[in-house]
Amino acid sequence: MLVKGKTSKKIRTAHRYLGLFLGIQFLFWTISGLYFSWTDLDEIHGDHFKKVPVKKEYKNLLSPSEINFSNGIKSLELREIAENPYYWINENKLINAYNGVVKDSITKQEAIIISNNNILDEYEISDIEIIYEVGNHHEYREKPLPAFVISYDGSDKLKSYISIKDGQFQTVRHRSWRWFDFLWMTHTMDYETRDDFNNKLIRAFSVMGLITVMSGFLLWFVTSKTIRKIFK
Repeated sequence: MLVKGKTSKKIRTAHRYLGLFLGIQFLFWTISGLYFSWTDLDEIHGDHFKKVPVKKEYKNLLSPSEINFSNGIKSLELREIAENPYYWINENKLINAYNGVVKDSITKQEAIIISNNNILDEYEISDIEIIYEVGNHHEYREKPLPAFVISYDGSDKLKSYISIKDGQFQTVRHRSWRWFDFLWMTHTMDYETRDDFNNKLIRAFSVMGLITVMSGFLLWFVTSKTIRKIFK
């Protein structure tokens, strides 16, 4: 024999328990991988719930040079909010592009108009609320706050998010996206923020997975009758 029976037994035991310990995570990796490979990312992003953007033309707008902005204008973007044009200046302040009036936040009614301008007409609003803070696992994480959350009727549990300060339609979330997000968490093994693919846990499991595979090859090598005959 190449190795003693006790050594072979130890390798077999180590392989068995490593496989048992890692098996659940391997199952999650496999299930999530299958889900990702069979899923249309455009649907996960919610594109099939959205209207095709229509650009509007505006006339007689206030010239940016006429705006009395104390900090100076470093960046400027023309945005539409509830059918009206606004300048988004220095990524910080909304100013009415017709009269120069500063807009500190959008109203509930404006948020509804913004949302309905982006979501298909077949969906009807069921609820609207404001969120001021979210946790690491919230579906609206890492986006501007506070924000309006507009919920729509239907089995998809559709929600749109509009930031209150700049009046932008930020994102849409739905049932399939939430499944994707959960499986992504199990795939990356980032159970704190869900988005870190370089965390210590996944590194540890990857190394243990490699050890498990190598122990399987080693177990085959030390127990194979063919190998025994070669080295006999």
